[in-house]
Amino acid sequence: MKDKLWHIVSGSLVPAWLAAAVILTLLHRQVPSSGWLLVHLLLLGAVSTAILIWSQHFADTLLRHKALGDRRSLGLRLSVHTGGAMAVMTGMVAEWYPLVLVGGSLVGLNALVHAVVIVSQTRGAMPGRFAPLVRYYIVSAVMLSGGVTLGILMARLDGGGEAYERLFIGHLGLNLLGWVGLTVIGTVALLWPTVLHTRVEGATVAAGSTLPVLAGGLGLLLVGCLADQRMLVALGVLIYLVALGRVLWEGIGHLRRAPAVTFAAWSLGAAQIWFALCTAGFGLLVALAPSWAAAAAGVETLVPYFAIGFAAQILLGALSYLVPVVLGGGPAALKATAAELDRGGLFRVVVVNGALALSLLPISSTLTVALSVLIVATLAGFLVLFTRALRVNRRVRVLPLVRVVPGERTAVDRPRAAGRMLAAASVLLLTVTVGIVLDPASAGLWTVSTQAAGSSAAGAAATGHTTTVAVDMVDTRFVPDRIEVPVGDELVITLTNSDEMVHNLVLQSGLVSGSLEPGASETVNVGVIGASVAGWCSIAGHRLQGMEISIVAGGAASGTHSDHGAAAAGASAAEDLDPMAEPDAGFEARDAVLPPASSAKVHRQTLTVQNIETEVTPGVTQMLWTFNGTAPGPTLRGTVGDVFEITLVNEGTVGHSIDFHAGDIAPDAVMRTIAPGESLFYTFTATRSGIWLYHCSTMPMSVHIANGMFGAVIIDPPGRAEVDREYLLVQSELYLGAQGGEVDAVKVATQIPDIVVFNGYANQYAARPLEATAGETVRVWVLAAGPNVGSAFHVVGGQFSTVYKEGDYLLKHGGSTGSGGSQVLDLAVAQGGFVELSFTQPGDYPFVSHIMSDAEKGARGIFEVLP
Repeated sequence: MKDKLWHIVSGSLVPAWLAAAVILTLLHRQVPSSGWLLVHLLLLGAVSTAILIWSQHFADTLLRHKALGDRRSLGLRLSVHTGGAMAVMTGMVAEWYPLVLVGGSLVGLNALVHAVVIVSQTRGAMPGRFAPLVRYYIVSAVMLSGGVTLGILMARLDGGGEAYERLFIGHLGLNLLGWVGLTVIGTVALLWPTVLHTRVEGATVAAGSTLPVLAGGLGLLLVGCLADQRMLVALGVLIYLVALGRVLWEGIGHLRRAPAVTFAAWSLGAAQIWFALCTAGFGLLVALAPSWAAAAAGVETLVPYFAIGFAAQILLGALSYLVPVVLGGGPAALKATAAELDRGGLFRVVVVNGALALSLLPISSTLTVALSVLIVATLAGFLVLFTRALRVNRRVRVLPLVRVVPGERTAVDRPRAAGRMLAAASVLLLTVTVGIVLDPASAGLWTVSTQAAGSSAAGAAATGHTTTVAVDMVDTRFVPDRIEVPVGDELVITLTNSDEMVHNLVLQSGLVSGSLEPGASETVNVGVIGASVAGWCSIAGHRLQGMEISIVAGGAASGTHSDHGAAAAGASAAEDLDPMAEPDAGFEARDAVLPPASSAKVHRQTLTVQNIETEVTPGVTQMLWTFNGTAPGPTLRGTVGDVFEITLVNEGTVGHSIDFHAGDIAPDAVMRTIAPGESLFYTFTATRSGIWLYHCSTMPMSVHIANGMFGAVIIDPPGRAEVDREYLLVQSELYLGAQGGEVDAVKVATQIPDIVVFNGYANQYAARPLEATAGETVRVWVLAAGPNVGSAFHVVGGQFSTVYKEGDYLLKHGGSTGSGGSQVLDLAVAQGGFVELSFTQPGDYPFVSHIMSDAEKGARGIFEVLP
């Protein structure tokens, strides 16, 4: 009974980690650092736990000698690893380095203890021809300790500089090729022929001199990273790959003798293929990259394929074979349990690997997401089957004995196999179709017939001739931006994006090209031309910068189409504005209370660009471009001399950048635009006090700021007075596009906003007043983020005793007379400061921008002053 309970408890740890990964996949948009966390739930959680359990199990079997402490020792190691892994993940998400340090140290030291335990087993072991395979477990545990150490150092650097990139490559190499890879090689050498039911003649290749070669390659990889020698890293991976090739070739021999007929065999086989491909890609990307940063970015793209294609499939394949063996219960229970875990095996393997292969193609982000959901859902099916298998095993144990023929194997007959592969192909096709339907433009499809631009619309006869024109997209322009086409000719445009950002082509007829990444090309068949038609790039703000093109029929004058795509964009959300509307009872205003600066001298912050549909006034939503999900973005605060280390991560759909006015630094590198999926490191030292704006500086800058990309950095002036309360108000304006859509770039250029807001929502502090008490001194920091309109901050019924603007006091404690006062803090766009005042009587004191039309558009609130 205790034996069974032990296997159930220890065997449930891995499914628990997998379940957590599935849950995170569903909630990833609400969880910070979700991509990093998902990979570590799988690799550091599920896979590493499985390695600890099964490497000890195989060591016991191969050495025929139990480890010191046996299950208690393993239970303690599992507990320490689980606690350390959870601490690492919590510390990274909460950005608390001490917890990362503690958790990482526990994981690394626990790995060394695991190695020592297995080494101690070898001393009392009985000799066996496969006993040398346990050395893989010893070396792999040492690799995990080294990989975790590099990870701890990376967390300390917090994503910045070349040193981080080198550590990153070393961290991946030691953990994926070392900890996971060596364990798999040492285990699959025997597990693979066992699953296939083939005999191992003599010792395996892996049991020979292969391990020193693999370890030597990983040693070169580590030395190359530490010594700043990328080619040494590539050489190390090549040596590793050669040794891996020998082991895989032996595995192919087993496959020739007995083809795979179970999920375990298919999954293990597919995993080994992905392992070889990813390892080769690792070496090539490092060798061919022009810099460590480019190498790290390239290798990072392999992580999902290492994690899913290799690690997840090797884990599920191994568990599908080993769980029935460990649960036992006799031949009938073993067969019934294995059959449960083998359900839909071929279907699951084809779907997962087909979706992974499709994701390698240059497809849209929407289709990538659809394929990712399909992969996760298919892999998650194992959790259901695992639960069913436990029940089946328990039920069959109590049934009368059933005779089972020894060595009996379950084969999948050809008709059933063909049907399951066809079903898998159908699911993949359906997923691709759904992805294209959801995002037709990215697939190069258009939403209406091209005949709207052609002769049938204008009554022109087709000539049968084709006019082909090459159009380049560069510097946010179409070159040429005017095309003359004889009436009746068919027009074919060869588009090439030579710019550094994504572009597309939209014609007024409704034709939409695919979104072209930098360097990409596409052929667009416009159709027969019967009348002049206008075109533009629909990426937000690009048309405003002049990215327009005219197709002129037979030399007719262009420019007759000037509606700027309003019909395509939909009606403006401004039509839904109600100045008197009140937010719902459950509405929570953004907290305007300003916390004090921390005592830290180094401030680390990750700013992640995200497209978030956000309510900006009752009944009106806009798809804002945000820093960390809010507009304004997070507020940074410190003192003169503090260092700010910022990692910008672009999870948006277009290129973005960041500009910190609080930093005195050359803009060339740190303020560059990064494409979706990229990141950059930006560090500056605060040398002067004040409240400073930060914002996206990608052109058109006005559109990016108007769409929510701004925030405040407060560097406290020395000697500032203590106050009872402190608030922050960031004023900005919105130029509403369609409901749920992005900013109207044309409106931005008019500089006439639809609404003006404090902290991102119109009139929110009128509905949810800011609190104060009579007699208290209140400090209000104000920043005018713009992009176009300044502020004239005024408190109705209040008088300012102190006014601080742009780094100095205009008035301090009544000024030189001791009785002076101020009524308005006037700020141009991008300026900021603070005011201090005391309320002598209880009551409601409105505050506004005294540009009164802006106050009427939403730039107002109330101080609720209590007795």
